[in-house]
This record gives sequence, C-alpha cells and structure tokens, in this order.
Amino acid sequence: MADESKANPQGTRRLGYLGLGLMGTPMARRLLKAGYQVAVWNRSEGKVAPLVDAGARRAVTPRDLLANSDIVFMCVTDAAAVEEVIFGPEGLAAGSGAGKLVVDFSSIHPDAARDLAMRLEDANGAAWIDAPVSGGTKGAEEGTLAIMAGGEAGDIERVRPYVLAMARRFTHMGPVGAGQTTKLCNQVIVGCAMAVLAEATRLAVNAGIDANRLPEALAGGFADSIPLQLFVPRMVQGIHTPPLGHIATMLKDLDTVADVAQATSTPVPMASLAGQLFRLAKAARGAEADALEIYKLSAAERHAV
Repeated sequence: MADESKANPQGTRRLGYLGLGLMGTPMARRLLKAGYQVAVWNRSEGKVAPLVDAGARRAVTPRDLLANSDIVFMCVTDAAAVEEVIFGPEGLAAGSGAGKLVVDFSSIHPDAARDLAMRLEDANGAAWIDAPVSGGTKGAEEGTLAIMAGGEAGDIERVRPYVLAMARRFTHMGPVGAGQTTKLCNQVIVGCAMAVLAEATRLAVNAGIDANRLPEALAGGFADSIPLQLFVPRMVQGIHTPPLGHIATMLKDLDTVADVAQATSTPVPMASLAGQLFRLAKAARGAEADALEIYKLSAAERHAV
C-alpha cells in the first residue's frame, strides 16, 4: 500500500465514494490502490462487497458516508439519482457538511448542478464541485480519465491530489456548472464521432475491405483519433462487454446538449442528428446496450454485427 503522506503532501483526508457502477467501481478502486482511506456506499449492496474486500469501509447510508468523510466523490446515473442520494431519506444533506466537499462525477444538466450545489450548501454547508468525466470504463480502470470541473479554485486544489489518482487530466473550467457545460461539448464530439465512425465502418464492410485495418491505415492522418483506434475494432468485432457506455447515457447527454443549445441560441445540427440516431439505437438495441451498438443500426439484418 502506498505511503499516504507521499500520495498527498498536504495530509491525508478521509474519502468517500458513492455510486459504484461502471465508472465508480474502478475509480474507487484506484483510490484504494493509492493508499487512501475510502468509505463506499451504493444502492445495490452487491457492488459494495468487492471494494470492502479490497480495503474500503462500508457506509450504511449516504449520511453515514458524509459523517465519516472529508471529501465525498459521487458518480450516479442522472440528476434524479443525484437528487435522491443528497436529499432523500438519510441522504448527504441530512448530516453536517461544514468544511466538507462533494465532488459529483455524474453527467447532469448545468442548471441542475447549480441548483443542487446551492441547496446542499443551504442545507448543511457542504461545498460542491461538478466534475464530469470522459474516457469510459477503460479510462476509469487505467486512471487516464479527463475530468473537467466547476467550482471554487481553492476547492479544486484541495481535491486535486485525489482526483489525479483516478485521472490523467483535471481542468478547472470556471464556477459550478462549468464542468457540466464542458462535458456537453465533449459529448457533442464523442456522440457525433460514434455515429460517423459507425458510418465509415459500415461503408468499409459493405464495400468489401477489411474494416479491422481502418485504424492502422488511417493512423497519423487527419482522420486519426482515440475514438477511431478504440471504437472501430469493437464495432467490427462486436465487442460490447463490458460496455464503454450505455446508449441511454449518451442519449441523455445529447438531449441535454439540445436543451442548452436552445437556451443559448446555439445551432447544433450534427449533435441533433446524432441524438436521433441514438434514440433509434435505444429502440432497436435497448437502453442498457453499449453505445457502440449504434453501428448495428445499419446492418443488413437487425441483429447482425
């Protein structure tokens, strides 16, 4: 186990992690591997046990988690889930939050982040950082995530050593809500890239060339990118377990893009089209299917790769 004084020269703080899904579990595990004290809580108990076995403390409720943590990290499905774990029975807001920080890795509407931050501070004095992540499950496992944050500069620096145990990049983008807005920009790019790469891959397959070689052939050119190298082989080979992300999650984010675009008079024709394609994919493949199954929409047979 790592020397905690080296892991954080400012002194080790008690950490909590709430929400142990596709992203939360590997992120919490990285904190444990870095030598930090970590308490964990999840709505479904089955996801807690492996982390307890790895050295985490089991919290009984979100309130209990906050009581025994100086900083609480959170990664849940959507704004409704965030609302529940904060303001539901025995939620974070039920305990004293003076001097404590809540760092939300969930992707939610910027307006929701600002509202939740204000209400939590009014309820118990806890401060808020919205810090959505990009990099998928692979990035969470390898600690190579890009995390974009909104909040006070001093709070950002207070959590930076811990966040960098889970991520390669942690960028302060402005006040609360700025992290979520930056994530929406990210999702415009990623959502459109998934749709475009599915189209290019299908063209290669239908035209009779080896689509598996597209990443190699295009490496170093203007079309090269991390999505090209990561997504295309998974599409071609039908690798969807574990999913890089769920269709429902991408659709939620692209719908939020559309809402913010309308509120700011921003034209987003490409993101709007990608959103509709993911809506079709949700109907055809299911909400919990891997987002890369958007490639299957263009298959000759409905369930073909």
